Amino acid sequence: MLLVYTHKITPRFSYIMKQILVRILGIEILFTTKVEDFIKHNGPKITYTKQPLQNEFFIRSNDLLFEKGINDLQINVGAWDGIPCFFAAGERSNIPYDIFSTCFYLLSRYEEYLPHVKDVHGRFPPTESMAYKNNFLKLPVVDLLAFKFLDALKQRFPDLGHGKREYKYTSIIDVTTSHSYAHRGFLRGGAGFFLDLFTLKPKRLVERVKSWIDPTSDPYDNFAQLIELHKKYHIDSMFFFQFADYSTFDKNVSPHSNRFRFLIKSIADYSTIALAASYSSFSNIGLLKNEKKQLSNVVHRPIEISRMRYNRVDVPETYRNLVEAEFTDDYTMGYTHEIGFRAGTCTPFYFYDINLEIQHPIRLHPFAVHDYAFSNHEGKEEILAQIERLYAEVRGVNGELVTIFSNELLGGTQQVNWIELYESVLRGFHV
Repeated sequence: MLLVYTHKITPRFSYIMKQILVRILGIEILFTTKVEDFIKHNGPKITYTKQPLQNEFFIRSNDLLFEKGINDLQINVGAWDGIPCFFAAGERSNIPYDIFSTCFYLLSRYEEYLPHVKDVHGRFPPTESMAYKNNFLKLPVVDLLAFKFLDALKQRFPDLGHGKREYKYTSIIDVTTSHSYAHRGFLRGGAGFFLDLFTLKPKRLVERVKSWIDPTSDPYDNFAQLIELHKKYHIDSMFFFQFADYSTFDKNVSPHSNRFRFLIKSIADYSTIALAASYSSFSNIGLLKNEKKQLSNVVHRPIEISRMRYNRVDVPETYRNLVEAEFTDDYTMGYTHEIGFRAGTCTPFYFYDINLEIQHPIRLHPFAVHDYAFSNHEGKEEILAQIERLYAEVRGVNGELVTIFSNELLGGTQQVNWIELYESVLRGFHV
């Protein structure tokens, strides 16, 4: 049992201490603001405040965990033995940086509350992030700092008990368009046929007609192959299906199609089914709830896991909407066109709402790899090398590696053989 003394127990303090010490390191902890209780404690103990009490393990605290709202912070990124860190703690502190404030800043997505220019889809651009600007986007900094801190604790308290977690790999298949040509109805199919005809795309015309005759030949219909690969390599997989009506950015097969519903039911026998929330539901809580309900009715079980179309996240509104719609887990925390760790971690964490100063009951699972980050790359080996470096970082801290591949890209005809590359990922990273 590790006792942590501080001068004030705030929601921010409790949130980050539990995430770092309990969820990542597996240490049992107690908090106290009473000096006499701290002095009487004979076991491992640390102080997190401005001044040490005696000669105990002392971390000089930054003010961040004791403030409210968003403030204009002056941040200088340094390093603790090569690990990026900020909020220097001074010479008297037993560690050179206040890692708890650093980790809170990253996990809370503090910088996404600050003024910034959003992209065309209303997203926070990766180039605006501190991690990108300081070249640590591809490092799970929160986890690295946590285990660096554990080493420091073990030097002072050799008998300190802590947990041992295991590496986990989760493969997500994003199904925002289940079929390229099949099951799209007479009007949409016919319009597509004449468009291909008039724009002189003979290859698409051939594929379209073949898919009408035999729907299983549709290039996006690779679900049986994916399930077999997951079985072969014993992969924990999740299929995120969009269940929305047609719109400018939502062009899936109609959710009323019996063939589409049968496809979802058949995959539910082998893998977890979750909701790929539509573009239209981003700011429409009623529509979000309806999509969740309709998909649940298809698989006859609760749908509690979500992803937002195009990885659209507007902090904190998106997560408030997901909580209101009664989702418990979300897999949108990452960037579409940049690999790495948007929140600086490879460990699931609960969303902390800075405006309300509360922890919401929704767990965020950060992904490190999105296939569209490589859509302009031409070499399989180059792509694998980049993913392998992320894999090594995650394995080094026994975290969770989450990759996102879409059935669209896996069924496409780009220069990279995506299904072959995907199998290489499964083969190398599943253990």
